[in-house]
Amino acid sequence: MTQPPTGADRWPTEIAYDPGAKVLRVAFDNGEAFDLPAEYLRVESPSAEVQGHGPDQRVTVAGRRHVGIIDIEPVGNYAVRLVFDDLHDTGIYSWRLFHELGREQSQRWQAYLEALAAKGLSRDP
Repeated sequence: MTQPPTGADRWPTEIAYDPGAKVLRVAFDNGEAFDLPAEYLRVESPSAEVQGHGPDQRVTVAGRRHVGIIDIEPVGNYAVRLVFDDLHDTGIYSWRLFHELGREQSQRWQAYLEALAAKGLSRDP
C-alpha cells in the first residue's frame, strides 16, 4: 500500500479475507489488527441504504448471519468497497471506518443484537 494521505489517523498494512471463516482481517500501521466478521460489516455498512440520511433513519438489517464477502474493490487510496454475497455493494469502507469498527466492535455488536431483539428480528435468514 502507498503512504497515507496527510492527516490520516491509521493506515492499513493488511486487508485479507478468509472465506471459510467469513472474516476480514484489517491490520494497521500502529500494530492494531481486527478480525471483522462479514455479518458485522454488512449490518454496519456505511451505505445510505443502512445508515439512512440521519440517525433516525438507520435500518436494522436482519437475516445476515451467513453473509460473505465476494469482492473487495479499492476506492482511491483511502477506502474499499465490499461486495457481499447478498449483492449489497454500496458502502464505502474508509480506513478510519475500519479502525472505528474494530475498536468499537463489542459495543456496536451488542447494540445490534439489542435492536434485533427489540424489533422481533433475527440474524437468521
